[in-house]
Amino acid sequence: MRGGRSLSARAGDAQVSHSMDLLENIRALLTEAGLRLDDVELFAVANGPGSFTGLRIGVATIKSFAATLSRPAIGVPTLYAVALSAGPSLCTLAMIPAGRGEVFGQLLAVDEGRVPRPLNNPVHLSPGKLLDGLSGRRELKLAGEAVKLYADEIDAYARQQGIALIKEGESSDNSSTEDRLDTWTLASTVENLAFTVGVEAGRLYKSGETGNPFELRAIYVRPSDAELNEQCREQNQQAG
Repeated sequence: MRGGRSLSARAGDAQVSHSMDLLENIRALLTEAGLRLDDVELFAVANGPGSFTGLRIGVATIKSFAATLSRPAIGVPTLYAVALSAGPSLCTLAMIPAGRGEVFGQLLAVDEGRVPRPLNNPVHLSPGKLLDGLSGRRELKLAGEAVKLYADEIDAYARQQGIALIKEGESSDNSSTEDRLDTWTLASTVENLAFTVGVEAGRLYKSGETGNPFELRAIYVRPSDAELNEQCREQNQQAG
């Protein structure tokens, strides 16, 4: 990106590990934009939550670039990027898949200046439990890949709770929703969040974030399988 303009963009293959294609994709981006790596003045990365392996590879790559070139690096929480991509809202539920039928989710407000404000902490839950925690939300925007992935479950919950679901850009049908108290908007899915991550990183840097690459950390929300297995072993040992 240069300022608020995209110079080149590429979406990776979710079925392929970042270890296989990330550097090649970065090389291709630079070639398309007619730039070299040392032309980059600010590095940005979505730093989670997300897949453990993907986050480690992405964050480590950006940290190494920034540290080697003595450039700033900013981490943008992935759920912030999701909410920002959906536009201004008093309350947006950002949802992304977490694997094994679960999701990462967080409520955020996004003002007209596209500044995000968290309304709670990110969580790792089943879609059903996440939706149950939204009871009483009269107006809500739902955004992120998990909204599309779990559309049937969201629709079933809405019907059960008397919630009108409308797609972004469409107006609700008053004749069919007059008895309903709640209206939830389904935001369009943005396939590539890189532009939003870049815009937010630029805003944070201008607002005073140091961008120290050695302070950049991934946001995991849930423990890894190795940590869970270790906890189980410790519990079994204590029980024995």
